[in-house]
Amino acid sequence: MKTFHIGGVHPAENKLSAGSPIREAALPKQAVFSMFQHIGAPAKPVVQKGDVVKVGTLLAEAGGFVSAPVYSSVSGKVNKIDAVIDASGTRRMAVIVDVEGDDWEESIDRSKDLVRLSDRPDLDSKTIVEKIKNAGIVGLGGATFPCHVKLTPPPGSKAECVIINAVECEPYLTADHRLMLEHADEILVGVDLIMKAVNVTKGYIGIENNKPDAIKLMTEKASQYPNIEVVPLKVKYPQGGEKQLIDAVIGRQVPAPPAIPISVGAVVQNVGTAYAIYEAVMKNKPLIDRIITVTGKSVKNPSNLLARLGTPFQQLIDECGGLPEDTGKIIGGGPMMGKALLSLDVPMTKGSSGLLIMNEKEARRSEPQPCIRCAKCVSACPMGLEPFLLSKASAMEEWEMAEKNDVVSCIECGSCQFTCPSKRPLLDMIRVGKTTVMGIIRSRTAPKS
Repeated sequence: MKTFHIGGVHPAENKLSAGSPIREAALPKQAVFSMFQHIGAPAKPVVQKGDVVKVGTLLAEAGGFVSAPVYSSVSGKVNKIDAVIDASGTRRMAVIVDVEGDDWEESIDRSKDLVRLSDRPDLDSKTIVEKIKNAGIVGLGGATFPCHVKLTPPPGSKAECVIINAVECEPYLTADHRLMLEHADEILVGVDLIMKAVNVTKGYIGIENNKPDAIKLMTEKASQYPNIEVVPLKVKYPQGGEKQLIDAVIGRQVPAPPAIPISVGAVVQNVGTAYAIYEAVMKNKPLIDRIITVTGKSVKNPSNLLARLGTPFQQLIDECGGLPEDTGKIIGGGPMMGKALLSLDVPMTKGSSGLLIMNEKEARRSEPQPCIRCAKCVSACPMGLEPFLLSKASAMEEWEMAEKNDVVSCIECGSCQFTCPSKRPLLDMIRVGKTTVMGIIRSRTAPKS
């Protein structure tokens, strides 16, 4: 069975919510829309205090090419535009809407009727990309890179295939799994749209073998699409990383930065993004909601919720039985790449794939011990790096050494820290080094005034 060739680990999966059908979360009383829900320039508000908005009303326009607009997921009145604390603990500008009713923009098609690409002969590549751009679609796998940028290859680059990331290799998370089981037809139309957008005739959907029901259903549905192939993959983390997925599916290795997937002819999109693209292009629905997994060993009702963007995390946890008494830490995302939350008052954003409530025993870190030079971190690294060396260089602020040893290629998957028998905080230090070195590189290449 196919998989990537360098490194990787196999954490306990704990897919506690895999059997929980998607259910719609209740509307919040107040929704908070961050202007920083994507990589790139923040969005710019186009509404003012007191403005009345509907579901699907534009709240903020894109702040540049690498940016994305933000739409209201609720109806009501703009309370204020102010800085609020986000999931990273940073104060960022946001539009705050007091919710009144649930009135939608009439331009949005809310019917369940499936619309295929063959039903829309008017859709050409340029029109599809423009609709995706205007709908505020970003990568829903967690990176939140504006989707239209990926679908606009740089000069000299040409896409040869589209690869859909339906791996969901993070332990605990099951949102993508449930999405495939409940919306396979819409996903496949979304893949078809992506393929037409980048003018390719071959598409792949990579799914790990721990989701046999999704593989079976998607394979049956894909039989109607001769150019789309479902590829079962061996279970190995971090197979959902772009470079690892490309290696696993088509056997091509993406070189170190500044090389990107298009450098080897691949365009990679998350399966949730494909579904959002279907809704944007075929139903004129901007990105206003997404599926999020709320889970944990002590959670009363681990669930997959279809929740409106801007909903407070506290409300989503309450809908799954409330915060357990033995809670030790709450992670935004999965346990491997997610970040601990400082507060539950922060709002759900486009990149919110999961809420993991860890109990006190799970959350407690072991005391780090001296490195025993076992090289397990080297064997586990899917990028072929030397995590122990990068960690040491970062701790000693040897930025030149960190750059020389390719710290910017780190995908921050946490495989090194997971496998370390000495429980050393390898990823923590490497993140510091990567951020610092990338800042140094930017300042070195910035135009001189």
